[in-house]
Amino acid sequence: MKEINISSIHHRKADLLLLQFYKDQQLIAICKQLNAKFTATHKGWTVPNTSECKVQLKNTFEGIATLVFTEEQEEKRQKTAPETTEKQVIRKKQSVTAAEKLTPEHQAAIANYKSFLSSKRFAESTMKSYINSIQLFLAFFKDRPMESLTSEDVIRFNNEYVLAKRLSSSFQNQTINSIKKFFLIVEHRRMDLEAIHRPRREKKLPIVLSLEEVSSLLNSLKNRKHKAMLSLIYSAGLRRGEVLSMKINAIDSKRMMIHVFNAKGKKDRMVPLAPTALELLREYYKEYKPTHYLFEGQSGGKYSEKSLQEVFKKAKKLAGIKKNVTLHSLRHSYATHLLESGINLRYIQDLLGHKSPKTTQIYTHVSNEALSQVTSPLEQIKINK
Repeated sequence: MKEINISSIHHRKADLLLLQFYKDQQLIAICKQLNAKFTATHKGWTVPNTSECKVQLKNTFEGIATLVFTEEQEEKRQKTAPETTEKQVIRKKQSVTAAEKLTPEHQAAIANYKSFLSSKRFAESTMKSYINSIQLFLAFFKDRPMESLTSEDVIRFNNEYVLAKRLSSSFQNQTINSIKKFFLIVEHRRMDLEAIHRPRREKKLPIVLSLEEVSSLLNSLKNRKHKAMLSLIYSAGLRRGEVLSMKINAIDSKRMMIHVFNAKGKKDRMVPLAPTALELLREYYKEYKPTHYLFEGQSGGKYSEKSLQEVFKKAKKLAGIKKNVTLHSLRHSYATHLLESGINLRYIQDLLGHKSPKTTQIYTHVSNEALSQVTSPLEQIKINK
């Protein structure tokens, strides 16, 4: 659905609501019917900032567009936000500081950019990362109009901000990609960024849990919902977004299959449903009776990503696991354990939904079964004890 960002502004001695969205003739026509006024200064449509107008907007755009009231979203986020790590706090401060430096022109451009990403159905996490990158970039050149920024300025930002702060190579690549897309969509011009030396992608091996550790992790949980969620993720190698978006009809108990809809790359796939997972899901269903999504929050709707991560952290602590593993490690462990049990790598690629076999081959480097077949040349040497 289309998205309209609504913020409060003071313009020409009046308190107004500013409506910003990716250019759409239907939305423009509705704005005109509401007697909204377009302001070139803020690049959006304005109506009086009153409770009556807010109600009218919600009623008028219902079923047509999603209204995002920025102040309400921020207030709600602050009230419900879980505790964050020191690293997350630093990133958040940098993002907030950057946003405060942005001009109304910058804010309008970013709103258009966000609407475009939303219309292309980018993942929420990807959108947040792209928006954060652009905020930092534009804030770095806060005294410069956007049309004056060139590829040389991107190189300068890369050297004086990204590299100077020793930010990760993944952040560097993500920032470059976001800047290219932003200027192509919003400014309608291409940034020639070939001169920027892209960092080599880090080739870190995934950290996996042993079968015994997975068993301890899952058995440490008493809550049926929590146990069912983590068990389902491990049993089918699911990504967290896949299990959170999963609806009840995705479970086909007759064929013993799970239909993973609209996964990474906008692709569907079918994966086997483990009998043990089905038993856990049935016990969970009897107790919680979800209505739409397979796993729902206390007030309905999708179970939150943060809550799922907290469930994993709790289970990890209860199981006494000291490895630096995350929720995604269950997916890595699933793939590694399949490989060690003799499943062909090509089948594992399909089960995980990997586009390239190269992505799946990384598990050959962490498989105990494969590595245990290698004999060290030390064994050919007689060592005096």
